[in-house]
Amino acid sequence: MTDGFRLRALALSGLVAALGAAPGFMAQAQERDFCAARPGKGAPACILDAGQWQVELGLVDFARQTDSAGRSTTWTAGDMLIRRGVGPATELQLGIAAYSRERTTERGGALSHTSDGVGDLRLGFAHSLRNPDGSGLAVAVSGYVSLPVGSPEVTADVIEGGVVVPISAPLSADWSLSLSPGVDMVADADGEGLHAAYALAAGVGRSFGAWALGGELWVSRDEDPQSPSTQATFDLTAVWTPPGVEDAQIDFGVNFGLNDDSPDIELGLGLAKRF
Repeated sequence: MTDGFRLRALALSGLVAALGAAPGFMAQAQERDFCAARPGKGAPACILDAGQWQVELGLVDFARQTDSAGRSTTWTAGDMLIRRGVGPATELQLGIAAYSRERTTERGGALSHTSDGVGDLRLGFAHSLRNPDGSGLAVAVSGYVSLPVGSPEVTADVIEGGVVVPISAPLSADWSLSLSPGVDMVADADGEGLHAAYALAAGVGRSFGAWALGGELWVSRDEDPQSPSTQATFDLTAVWTPPGVEDAQIDFGVNFGLNDDSPDIELGLGLAKRF
């Protein structure tokens, strides 16, 4: 067992034990509508009820990017987010980036490289500033730190972190608007320090019975000292709630790159379940 796996297991077991033993937060009736952080790149403004657990799992994700240097393809499986409501307006989060495999090929196919392994561990929180159930105009603040316990070829190798302020509001009985501005401190490409990266996800969604469809524009500016870049994608999402089940969903997503710095296409399939 590697040191990364040991740290991941200890952090996971410690946080789960602490949350499960927290006094005064016994499970209660599910009064709020089901609310998942996936799909899409934005964060939700709604918060879990105190005592509730939610598990969100990316079953498989695929991304392909082609530029002047060549082509890269990435597969990811088992990307998990565990959420726990610990108060009327607060939840804690544990993110586990599971297995990923990236293959890069230089233009002309002269040279290729493959890297794979498990990713880093994320510890986070979300706190509602207005309407924790997500109704009306809802505003929250969410933050995280990422611990470099992943495989050598995948880990960021430094502690990263970020803050996002998710906002949502109804446009009509069926339509909704969401905004997620945020800033992250991420590792430099040369591994020598940290720099800021800014992102904004803006989307609209509409419900159709058991289905909810969404469109989102995502823009990110990475201020890496050696190679600053701007990514932009247009994302489409679909969420299906199985009939008679109000606390689970299956989701699909497809993202289209809008510039050369962005993946040409990304595809994702996942699910979420509240307990």
